[in-house]
Amino acid sequence: MSELKDKTAKGLLWGGLGNGVMQLLNLLFGIFLSRMLSPGDYGVVGALTIFSALAGILSESGFILAIVNRKEVTEIYYNSVFWFNVAMSMTIYAVLWFCAPLIAGFYRQPEMVGLSRFIFTGFVFSALASTPTAYFFRSLNVEIRSKIQITALAVSGIAGVYCAFVGLGYWAIAVQTVLYTAVNSSLLWITCPLRPRFQFSLTVLKQMLPFSIKQLTVSVFTQFNNNIFSVLLGRFYGMRPTGFYTQGNKWTSMGTGILTGMLTGVGQPVLRQTVDDPERLRRVFRRLLRFTALLSFPAMFGLALVSREVIVLLITDKWLDSVRVMQILCIGGAFLPIATLYGNLFNSIGRPGVYMWNVIALGLTQTLFLCITYNLGLQTMLLFYASVNVAWTFVWQFFARRYAGLRFREAFTDILPYLIMSAAVMVVTGIITAGIGNSVLLLAVRIILVVSFYSLSIRLMRPEEFEEAVNFIWRRKNES
Repeated sequence: MSELKDKTAKGLLWGGLGNGVMQLLNLLFGIFLSRMLSPGDYGVVGALTIFSALAGILSESGFILAIVNRKEVTEIYYNSVFWFNVAMSMTIYAVLWFCAPLIAGFYRQPEMVGLSRFIFTGFVFSALASTPTAYFFRSLNVEIRSKIQITALAVSGIAGVYCAFVGLGYWAIAVQTVLYTAVNSSLLWITCPLRPRFQFSLTVLKQMLPFSIKQLTVSVFTQFNNNIFSVLLGRFYGMRPTGFYTQGNKWTSMGTGILTGMLTGVGQPVLRQTVDDPERLRRVFRRLLRFTALLSFPAMFGLALVSREVIVLLITDKWLDSVRVMQILCIGGAFLPIATLYGNLFNSIGRPGVYMWNVIALGLTQTLFLCITYNLGLQTMLLFYASVNVAWTFVWQFFARRYAGLRFREAFTDILPYLIMSAAVMVVTGIITAGIGNSVLLLAVRIILVVSFYSLSIRLMRPEEFEEAVNFIWRRKNES
């Protein structure tokens, strides 16, 4: 039990540290790029995101998580998945190469032909790294993956800023995106002890197929749901509004990325080790749930509170239309790490179908609301989108009660204190600082007050998860 707790704490520490550094680098590079590029530049690349994202998911087909979820894995599993992913990625890229003129015609942007063909190479590089990705993921080695991702982001970010500086426009974002994937994949192979061999077994793939097909369906609907705005805006409103949405969504994703990255790298491997003891599984899940709520609500609500100051000060007021987008997405985004954790739970207990059908139903429901509110404007569409995301927490919990025995009272006892406390801190801070006119001073005061008020509240509550995290960090510091 102590070994699992130590692994969990170490994974959460490196997951949080790695994602934190990555988001900081994304912030720095994003500032430079946003100041040098236009909303239209971001819109052109943002409109292509759904194609490259879906292509990457189809080429991987859910087999990485299928490997992670198996109790025992031999070398032939890794090799079979590797060669399958290579073949799929090459096939899908060939299809998209010929479809590039059709995509450009859909958006009425002829320049997208060459741009899309270049951007789509990114998912090919990603597929080539399927074996080391699965290996490090399964072994809970978050430290190595975090260091590799940070290095890849630094290299690609510098290249992207340089391209923007010399006037390449939207090609700067494309270069940054593809180069990140290429460097990340290369470093994964260099550090991974496994090497691909000419082994392939359809029998092995068939064994993992029931799980992988569910993960594939989940990922497809998730990406479709996350990128439907860019498709609709790019087709019917043009590249400039798409750019404002892309910018607001990017800044929100920086916040949610830290937490979901921590949980994705730790949640399912840890829960998988407790499935033989239902009571222990519930205890571990509730501890992760409280830890997630403790961090997610203040982080995302706080980001919504300072969104205007962040946008104006860092990337100038030419992006002001992104503020409202960012605020709405932050409120809904506060619940995304919790949904991710529920997904880890269902996968770990052998119920990936529950996760799959929930994601499908959620995506269809949100798409329905988008179609209904389409003529009411972007903000109204986003409000309904975020509201459905928040309300779906009750659906996740319904199935957690049914299949894992987690009662509603237990789950909401874990979540609500942090939700209420975080909302109260933001409201009080907003009222106190309402009269401050200087943006720099307003940002500084709001950050100081939010951190102070929330830290005081945490100090009074003294949650077990917070104390365990502090004790673990202190122990690691003393050991080093």
